[in-house]
Amino acid sequence: MRNFLIVLLVIILASVTSCRKDFTTVQSFGNLEFSKDTVFLDTVFSNIGSATHNLKVYNRGSKAITIPSIQLENGMASNYRLNVDGIAGDTFNDIDILANDSMYVFIETTIDFNAVPNPLYTDKILFDNGNNQQDVDLVTLVQDAVFLFPDRDPISMKIDSLTLDGQPTTIRGRFLEDSELTFTKEKPYVIYGYMAVPNGKTATINAGAKLHFHDNSGFIVDNGATLKSNGTLTEKVVFEGDRLEHTFSNIPGQWGTLWMRAGSKENELHNTQIKNGIIGVLVDSINGTNPVLTLKNTEIYNNSNYGILARETNILGENVVIGNASQASLAATIGGTYNFTHSTFANYWSNSLRQLPSVLVNNHFTYLNASGDEITETRDLHAANFTNCIITGNNNIEFILDKVDGSAFNYSATNSLIQFEDVGGTFTNNTEMDFTNSNYNNIILNGFPHFRDTSKNDFIIGENSDAINAAAPSSISEDILGVSRTVNPAIGAYQDIIF
Repeated sequence: MRNFLIVLLVIILASVTSCRKDFTTVQSFGNLEFSKDTVFLDTVFSNIGSATHNLKVYNRGSKAITIPSIQLENGMASNYRLNVDGIAGDTFNDIDILANDSMYVFIETTIDFNAVPNPLYTDKILFDNGNNQQDVDLVTLVQDAVFLFPDRDPISMKIDSLTLDGQPTTIRGRFLEDSELTFTKEKPYVIYGYMAVPNGKTATINAGAKLHFHDNSGFIVDNGATLKSNGTLTEKVVFEGDRLEHTFSNIPGQWGTLWMRAGSKENELHNTQIKNGIIGVLVDSINGTNPVLTLKNTEIYNNSNYGILARETNILGENVVIGNASQASLAATIGGTYNFTHSTFANYWSNSLRQLPSVLVNNHFTYLNASGDEITETRDLHAANFTNCIITGNNNIEFILDKVDGSAFNYSATNSLIQFEDVGGTFTNNTEMDFTNSNYNNIILNGFPHFRDTSKNDFIIGENSDAINAAAPSSISEDILGVSRTVNPAIGAYQDIIF
């Protein structure tokens, strides 16, 4: 009996202890402090959820307090969602904060553009009530868009697997209808899955149009199809992810790629910006006498694999800027024809170790045969010509010509600034990397480019750049910003400025 009473007493004490607070509180008297008085949830597309934003609430007093209520002013009708102290909802009661302590309130939103009277959507978080009430404003700009979705039925588009990171990728998508082949600037486009231009058709992207891609989405130009991106100096065409918040503006790998498949033809990108994908542009086409892709005044930034991955194709580039990528800014592989003039290839990727140079050119590919043996085949490199180009980055070696005997290997570099410090002597006996051979003319080896801000892919050159007044005369009379280069032309895509 005595043991039973002892056990019962322990249980009662434990119950009392577990039910009581470890501290006493006083009611909030309207003296809360906040990390911000307005939470801006940036811009979101209609019916696409925002990122999670946070608000920190401080109790600066010497006693623990209880906030009687925390709620959204619009209550259950609000398009905002709160999480307070780990609990989701729109109304919260009796929330405690210890003395000289704080707590987080997390805020998200999803808004239907057509269901709100004003695209600038607002609400308030109300803390306490009556004379003690304090509030924090919530502000979001919701943007209408044209949404393109893949077929819900089994995929009607038969395409090969897209290879990213060496692994096959499952692709959901469909061919664009004739009525969808013209993209305008009236509304942005939000694309789910891969939208493809069918054989014999041309997709036209007008100046100022913006194409936003969801995760695992992209754009395909199929065999026999063509893409014309017609941006201008003042109204660029933009390819990027569908998260508009500022925190996503420089996150790579948000979407797939712009893929020009084998047999696509006469593709053109003018005044176009492509950023934050896995591969900026994948050109996978049969080499011919005419360019499969022409790039003029085009920028490709911040891709998690390659800026351009070209495979046995023909590319013409003028005033092209290709910035940070985790592998190579430009990989011109399996032979082909590549002619770049007044272009800047600058890879300062810092998110991980980068094994490849800013520019890689080769004439071969390797595969396993039916017996599991590794087979290497070569294809003709008809031309890899770099004129008035900057090729640099944060590696010692940023330019590699990788030749395998068995096919033609034609290349040249003229009036170009090239980063190549072979500290370990790896390329000592490599003829293609001997900058004294006749394929190289007026090379500025390991020169100082003096970029304005490499962390922001800002590759305008400054007054101390070795590229100034070092370019050979060319027919490209203006730089990528429209600045004249008829006098004292600089190497690269930009004329120099004073920072």
